[in-house]
Amino acid sequence: MAESGTRTPGWIYALQVASVAVMWVFVLGISGWILHLNRLSQRLHDVPSATVAIPIVAIPVFLTGAAVLTYVFVGLQRGARAAGDESGEAR
Repeated sequence: MAESGTRTPGWIYALQVASVAVMWVFVLGISGWILHLNRLSQRLHDVPSATVAIPIVAIPVFLTGAAVLTYVFVGLQRGARAAGDESGEAR
């Protein structure tokens, strides 16, 4: 079902939403895995420098990247919807 103007077809929009969802699953999965490894290394009395430094850097970087990409996706969708029709019709 192709729509006119600057609006994208429904299946492309669904793929875009799915890609954002998969990105968040990936980021949250990696963050959980890093935290699990951090707890495991503490239980095994590993050197704390690498155990603490990696999560402090990696988790915020992943979360910030995912948040920025989500923000851009939402902003582009709002801009396309506003430019496509003035009635504010939802997809």
